[in-house]
Amino acid sequence: MKNFKQQFPLLEQYTYLNTAASGLLPEAVLEFRQDHDLDFLIGGSLFREKRDKIFLKVRQSLGSLFGSAPNLVALSPNFSYGINLLMEGLSKDKKVLLLRNDYPSLNWAVESRKFEICYAEIDGNLEQNIAEAVEREKPDVLAFSLVQYINGIKIDPDFLKSLKSENKNLLLIADGTQYCGTERFNFEDSGIDVLGVSTYKWLNAGYGNGFFLFKEHVQEMIAPANLELKELQPNNKPHRGSFIVKFEPGHLDTLNFGSLKTAIDLVNQIGMEGIENRIAGLAAVAKEKLAEKELLEPAVVNRKLHSSIFNIKGDEKLFSKLRSNKIICSMRGEGIRVSFHYFNTEADLDKLIKLLK
Repeated sequence: MKNFKQQFPLLEQYTYLNTAASGLLPEAVLEFRQDHDLDFLIGGSLFREKRDKIFLKVRQSLGSLFGSAPNLVALSPNFSYGINLLMEGLSKDKKVLLLRNDYPSLNWAVESRKFEICYAEIDGNLEQNIAEAVEREKPDVLAFSLVQYINGIKIDPDFLKSLKSENKNLLLIADGTQYCGTERFNFEDSGIDVLGVSTYKWLNAGYGNGFFLFKEHVQEMIAPANLELKELQPNNKPHRGSFIVKFEPGHLDTLNFGSLKTAIDLVNQIGMEGIENRIAGLAAVAKEKLAEKELLEPAVVNRKLHSSIFNIKGDEKLFSKLRSNKIICSMRGEGIRVSFHYFNTEADLDKLIKLLK
């Protein structure tokens, strides 16, 4: 892991605990971007003729990493864009269950349309709250984040499989932006029907790229009617007239999605199992030390399952103190959010703890 830390020059000057806000750009991605633009400079449209192969490789890499069929991978500039297309294609007579105070882009995409909406609360009993809401409200759709952006509460994947098994007609739409890139995940084996991700955070792919994964049966349930795009020649699509083409209007950017492919190559080079073990180990130590200082909310302390995102008690004065000591983090909710990726170390955590004293 120390060798791969060299991919991120910023770490030589700062303690970076802010991946939950923005991932770092690896040197490997920078090198790809420089080569890409040089090829475009001297090749023009001749270079763009290679786009089919580039996008196919991106889909294959995503499918391999996250356990999905490549022809059911849609490339999207970001999660917010894709979720709005998705909701536009969902019948408005559906009842949607949301988590109250979930990620704004997710909830807004539902709340701004004419769906019937109900809510479950985000607290230490998250899974129980969802199960009770499903039983009580009988929703058609559950839209939620796998990891909460403010405090890092992570939903139990086994619960989702059980929920789907018991409610086969319930459509599960998940935001994996704060999750994908932190541990091994197999989409086909999950209880999720649709997974959308912005990849500028934990996959360190830069901005302007993301993806959506779909289960096969979802094609019968979602169809953005206003995005048929029959007049276009979708040379960069899996095949003409496919379900995925409806989620990819216009030209895709070889620079941004090539950056995503390069970022995935780096993940594979490191090994997702190693990344998962590193993050999980560091998160466990961080939770223990922050809980000892009574800096975490009870909903986080009392849960067995958690991510590597924490919201600690603190105000702008403490935030300024951390920033002046070159610890990069974010003000979120009622506290200060810190997040640990595989390039972080226990030394980073110890530096944070010392300043919190």
